[in-house]
Amino acid sequence: MDFNLTDEQTMLKDTVQRYLADTYSFDARMKSVHSGAGWSPSVWKAFAEELGILGAPFAEAHGGLGGGAIENMIVMEEIGRAMVLEPYLSTVVIGGGALKAVGGAIAEAVIPEIIAGNAIIAFAYAEPQGRYHLHDLTTTARADGEGWVLNGHKSVVTSAPYATHLLVTARTSGAQRDAGGISLFLIPSGLAGITRRDYMTVDGGAASEVYFENVALGADHLLGRAGEGLPIIEQVVDEATAAVCAEACGLLRVLQATTLDYAKQRKQFGKPIGDFQVIQHRIVDMFLEVEQAVSITLMATLKLDTAERATAVSMAKAKVGKAAKFVGQNAVQIHGGIGISNELAVGHYFKRATLVEGLFGSVDHHFARYETLAID
Repeated sequence: MDFNLTDEQTMLKDTVQRYLADTYSFDARMKSVHSGAGWSPSVWKAFAEELGILGAPFAEAHGGLGGGAIENMIVMEEIGRAMVLEPYLSTVVIGGGALKAVGGAIAEAVIPEIIAGNAIIAFAYAEPQGRYHLHDLTTTARADGEGWVLNGHKSVVTSAPYATHLLVTARTSGAQRDAGGISLFLIPSGLAGITRRDYMTVDGGAASEVYFENVALGADHLLGRAGEGLPIIEQVVDEATAAVCAEACGLLRVLQATTLDYAKQRKQFGKPIGDFQVIQHRIVDMFLEVEQAVSITLMATLKLDTAERATAVSMAKAKVGKAAKFVGQNAVQIHGGIGISNELAVGHYFKRATLVEGLFGSVDHHFARYETLAID
């Protein structure tokens, strides 16, 4: 098997890396964090119009580049390197992945809008009692004529403050924890009955608590068949988890490289701390963790279209989560107190790596899931 990128994929990687290096500095990111909007619409427009990367995983028939999961992996690693705030994960990977899975008229209508940068999707799936269990839902959608009436509460909906659409999981039949009876809806974010409580996350991103009170939905807002949404949701979340692993690889590369540079410059007892063997061993161990995370992320990405998808993704997320904790903590420790200051980028990378560690399932959750799947 050839693990090398194609010429087109290499060009995509170089294009994104060059653009972010030139325009998305740490200071520019922090300006967006504190702008009130929590992101940069001009950067999103550039992603769509100048770079064309919002179409990377979509078919050419929709105006995309004809790529797939590998292209998402490439973009997400570069997003990790620069700690990009813009909603590529929720819009392209998750929203686009769900639309590709169900197809039909709604996919034909919305995917070109994603590629053009006009549609921004927030994934409203998590609930306070649900932890990482996608089927534990109290949000309900009750049939009403040809449409639906949506009620419930979704937690930590990333990018919701500026999203044009919400991708919502809801129970249309069955009990709270049944695997059946779950449906997936794509709805405009401004519908009557939707309210939000917006806030900033620890890594500088924007998220919301979203509440639905008797929100009237049309039949065309339903993705796929009613009550049969869980397999699609599980597929989309696995694809998103693999993409988050790729983002983590970008974060960890920067943390390791930044720590190595700091160890060469910071002096103690008259010489750089990088000359001390214990520091050298730590930095080498960080490097090994990063390389293992990159390799297992590629493995999981290559298996997203196979029967081994779930086990491969859980194996990767567990390994990448452990790497994020090890590399992040050692980066901060080697930097000392300055490593957690707001002025130094490494502290912000550490915060994002810590958040990524638990996104779509903690290390313990994915170890348990892998064990269950392997036994089955």
